[in-house]
Amino acid sequence: MAMPSNKNKNAKLVLLGDVGAGKSSLVLRFVKGQFIEFQESTIGAAFFSQTVSVNDESVKFEIWDTAGQERYHSLAPMYYRGAAAAIIVYDLTNPASFTRAKKWVQELQAQGNANTIMALAGNKADMLEARKVTEEEAKTYAQENGLFFMETSAKTALNVNDIFYEIAKKLVQAQTVAPNPSGMILMDRPADQAPPKTSSCCA
Repeated sequence: MAMPSNKNKNAKLVLLGDVGAGKSSLVLRFVKGQFIEFQESTIGAAFFSQTVSVNDESVKFEIWDTAGQERYHSLAPMYYRGAAAAIIVYDLTNPASFTRAKKWVQELQAQGNANTIMALAGNKADMLEARKVTEEEAKTYAQENGLFFMETSAKTALNVNDIFYEIAKKLVQAQTVAPNPSGMILMDRPADQAPPKTSSCCA
C-alpha cells in the first residue's frame, strides 16, 4: 500500500465547448462514475472537484463546467482565467460543435494563460456510426495547435479518466520544469490542509 503523499497540488481546470457536446456528462462520469442519458444544460457554470494520483504526487482538480449556450459566453473568461488546464469538448457527430471548439481554442490562445495545458476531447465515441468529424481531422488540428487529443465517451466511460490523468501528468511534469508558472492556479498544499471551501454551484 502506498504511503500518503505530501506532494499535493490544486489545479483549476475548465471545460469549454458547444451546448450538447457532453461537457457535463464527461465531468459527471469522471467525478461520480455516473451517466445520465438526458442531462440538463448547465446554467452559468457548475463546480466539481476530484483528485488524481500521478506516481507519488496527487493533483486535485477544481473543475469548472461552463455552459455552452451563446448567452453565457461572456462569462467564460471568468472561469478560464488563471486555469492550469482546459478541456475543449466537441461532439464527433456534429461538425458545428467542432467548429465551435476551434473558436474556443483560438480564444484561449489569445486571452488565456500561455502555460495553460489544453486538451481536445471528441466526445460521443459510442456513436461512431453517426460520426461526422473524422479522428484524423481532429488529431491533425490538435497537433497543429499544441493540444493533446482523445476521443471519449461519457456513456461508456471510454478515455474519460485517461484524459484527466494525462492532464494531471502534464501538470506534474510542467511543475518539475518550471514550478508555479505565473498566473496559474496550481499550488502545493500540505496533505493535512483542507482545500478552501467553494460553493458547489454557480447560477
